[in-house]
Amino acid sequence: MKTVEIYDTQNFSGAVGCGSSADREKFRLASMIKALTRDGQNIKQFGLNENPEAFTDNKIVQSALASGDQNTLPLTLVDGQIKQKGVYPTNQDLAAWLEISKDQLVRILMKEKMASRSFCGGDCC
Repeated sequence: MKTVEIYDTQNFSGAVGCGSSADREKFRLASMIKALTRDGQNIKQFGLNENPEAFTDNKIVQSALASGDQNTLPLTLVDGQIKQKGVYPTNQDLAAWLEISKDQLVRILMKEKMASRSFCGGDCC
């Protein structure tokens, strides 16, 4: 099973769906991570403020941050390798990296929607 790790300035699990496009993007990703985690996928998120040890304990993350590139975060690793810097992964990126089909992803999201009744798929609720 693949492991996806997303490092950002803050943990966005409590992101709300309305507001700026950045807020909506964080909400979309938080919803995806929640659904994929509940499905048993190995996906984790780390916020610099909430989980500083995750940043200092990972030499790949340390090296990326030390490069001085202002667009390093968010940083996405798949099985310990950098896949993306400076942007949030799309739903399609996550599906590909986790090796799940589009149909499987839709089933996972629908299951989450039915379980929580609050998932709005990234649209402003």
